[in-house]
Amino acid sequence: MSADKNDFKIMARSMVCEDSNLQGDITISSGCVIHPSATIIAESGPIVIGENCILEEYATLRYRIPQGHPLLEGGETPAKPLIIGPENVFEVGCTVEALSIGERNVFESKSYVSADVTVGNGCVIGAGCRLVGKQSLDDKIVVYGRSCMQRETLDKHKSQMIQLDYLRKILPNYHHLRKVNYDPKKERAEVGA
Repeated sequence: MSADKNDFKIMARSMVCEDSNLQGDITISSGCVIHPSATIIAESGPIVIGENCILEEYATLRYRIPQGHPLLEGGETPAKPLIIGPENVFEVGCTVEALSIGERNVFESKSYVSADVTVGNGCVIGAGCRLVGKQSLDDKIVVYGRSCMQRETLDKHKSQMIQLDYLRKILPNYHHLRKVNYDPKKERAEVGA
């Protein structure tokens, strides 16, 4: 699947700014907020973004399987979707290419995560941290500092619902939004008919 064919599914309660850059087959689940100048590129297959995720300005989420990666054995790019868990936050200027992203993670400003990294649940990749090379972050790992040190956190992540509610009130006042165009309930009703 190339990013030349665009197919966007935007579910109810999601807010996707017109000024965002979407390329490829992308499903944005209920409750997500995609800021202006955020970029989502589905090069190697579809991207499914879980519920209540936030992509801030200049954040880039890219599904691109690098040459020589084990997923490409056989020569062709798989049509297998990249499924991103719910309640992830991609802060200003981060770039995330990980091929596995759990739920409730925070990718702080200017962080970078390469395709060889697997991100569990409840992780925080600190501002400016770069994760490259094959590695797997277990649940509740915090990456911080210039040398990208890692430690396990004992704290529970706070819910992003207050921030989501605020963004849902403010964004429509200042930005044009893409229309919701997908209702999975209607699709199930058509199949059952």
